[in-house]
Amino acid sequence: MSCQDSFDWDLEMLSKEQQLRAAESYVLAALAETGVALEDDDGRAFRTRFETQFPQLFQLFATLYGEHEKCLDHLARLVVLAFTSWRDRADDLKELDQRREAQPDWFQSNQMLGAFCYVDLYAGNLAGLRKHVPYFQELGITYLHLMPLFDCPKENSDGGYAVSSYRDVRSDLGTMEDLRALAKDLREAGISLVLDFVFNHTSNEHEWALKAAAGDPEYSDYYWIFEDRRMPDAFERTVREVFPEDHPGAFIQMEDGRWIWSTFHSFQWDLNYSNPAVFCAMAGEMLSLANQGVDLIRMDAVAFIWKRLGTTCESLPEAHLLLRAFNCVCRMAAPSLLFKSEAIVHPDEVVSYIAPEECPISYNPLLMALGWEALATRNVELIDQAIERRQPIDPNCAWVNYVRSHDDIGWTFADEDAAELDILGFDHRLFLNAFYTNQFEGSFARGEPFQYNPKTGDCRVCGTTAALTGVEADDVGGIDRFILLYGIAFSAGGIPLLSLGDEVGQLNDHSYREMPSRAKDQRWVGRPMRPDALYDQRHDTTTTAGKIFTRMKQLIEARRAAPGLAGNAIKSVATENPHVLGYVRSGGGQDVYVLANFSDMPQKLSADQFLEMAPRMTDLITGEPFHVRTGVTLTAHQILWLT
Repeated sequence: MSCQDSFDWDLEMLSKEQQLRAAESYVLAALAETGVALEDDDGRAFRTRFETQFPQLFQLFATLYGEHEKCLDHLARLVVLAFTSWRDRADDLKELDQRREAQPDWFQSNQMLGAFCYVDLYAGNLAGLRKHVPYFQELGITYLHLMPLFDCPKENSDGGYAVSSYRDVRSDLGTMEDLRALAKDLREAGISLVLDFVFNHTSNEHEWALKAAAGDPEYSDYYWIFEDRRMPDAFERTVREVFPEDHPGAFIQMEDGRWIWSTFHSFQWDLNYSNPAVFCAMAGEMLSLANQGVDLIRMDAVAFIWKRLGTTCESLPEAHLLLRAFNCVCRMAAPSLLFKSEAIVHPDEVVSYIAPEECPISYNPLLMALGWEALATRNVELIDQAIERRQPIDPNCAWVNYVRSHDDIGWTFADEDAAELDILGFDHRLFLNAFYTNQFEGSFARGEPFQYNPKTGDCRVCGTTAALTGVEADDVGGIDRFILLYGIAFSAGGIPLLSLGDEVGQLNDHSYREMPSRAKDQRWVGRPMRPDALYDQRHDTTTTAGKIFTRMKQLIEARRAAPGLAGNAIKSVATENPHVLGYVRSGGGQDVYVLANFSDMPQKLSADQFLEMAPRMTDLITGEPFHVRTGVTLTAHQILWLT
């Protein structure tokens, strides 16, 4: 039965409530036709969630796909899929669902500590990674993000972000059974498993892509494919080139002469979400991941998922509707699954995805970038502005605060924000790129440029934290800068995220240049193998690795003991010193005053800054007492958590 056979979405003769009830009846009838029983415990639990989520899902689906001939059929199949997934969900995952529903703010705890790694680089394979779970517990990790581990092209895969199958682990890493076993180990250790959901595109080797390339009309409609250049030319008038070194524009030509949308690399083909079949298919892949024991999924390249002629095809309103619809489906079938957005775009667009009904967790690229900016300039104006203006978010959501990612550093501050401080955004980015790639006199950084654009002179920066803070260059302030940045990530509100290996000061790895598949991708310089020798030194405080590990453990333990660092509440504090950042975190009856000196020299804050505070305060990181009524002096690159 088509949508029109049941009722017309557009006829005013039916009220919205009548349309909803008609759609609900149609969907429940479709469920019944499959032999689904809603009378047992699983059925009743699903029916309760269905009744809660379906009204919103129906409205979202009608908005996105109401003009599609078979919209209601797709919606019915989607709900059947959700029930099937819920029925097949393991009992321990259903118990986790209940716990998380009873404590929806679980991820805002000050006990949270995130970490990420590549499975092969850190442990060889999934079985090897299981052996490291006791260390993760010892370190205090509660959230482990594994970089892309699903089947992908062997040569060109964009680090795994060109997915050939969402249901098969790369053969060199193990099997889906290995993944489920790891997820169970992590769950029993109190560690949430985080995986990427690459949902803007597939690889050109995915089963759907192969069928599309062979001319199958059903799967050709899964992608943006055109017979000639007329529509690609029209779209490219307003969309930007993301990877100009790979291919010009947004489209590449297929072997049969057709043109396919490829925002990123030529082997990554964009999915066509204007086709409801694509939404349903990807919902199935998402729920399959949830049933492997995945707790959070990183929604990759979220800003690009909807296209419309005459626009930039980034962060369109429909992208938000898609996220909400995916959320509704997951609340029915895997209620504890959470979304984390990855949107490295204008700060206003980043925050637009952060909402309980979209992505309650989001990367914080602005705080990351401006921490590095302040280190280079020794000035805190931009980061202070960002904390006051852009750090506060919905109290039911959380940032993921990181010092560096698996990719590169892009200078994502808004030019209009910089202009308020008399900073020219374009020129400032050129300076920062030069500084962090050691092309500026006096730089302590040893990063590498990525995606250099000769037209603009712009690029992005790659490297490990140790390389970029001066540890690799044996700069005297390197370790202090390292701890300063992590001290902000651990205290600014949200979930702190550690790049595994950073806690022992891992260095850049230049061996990527010897591998043809990686030689032109400078991001691999910051993706070294697990530094076993440095881990062996972590308890020896006469070594650099031991010094960094000891101070990182101080941060971790201090955070876990500080209720004031839970949640997101943050308020900027004017220090009256351009080199010293200040903010206060409050929660659980505790105020924590964070002071961070980005200067190479000691900085004194006058007693006037502390008149409203208790005369005696303690640094939570070191336990050192401070008599603040006489002022506070911070050594070069020192961070204090005073309470």
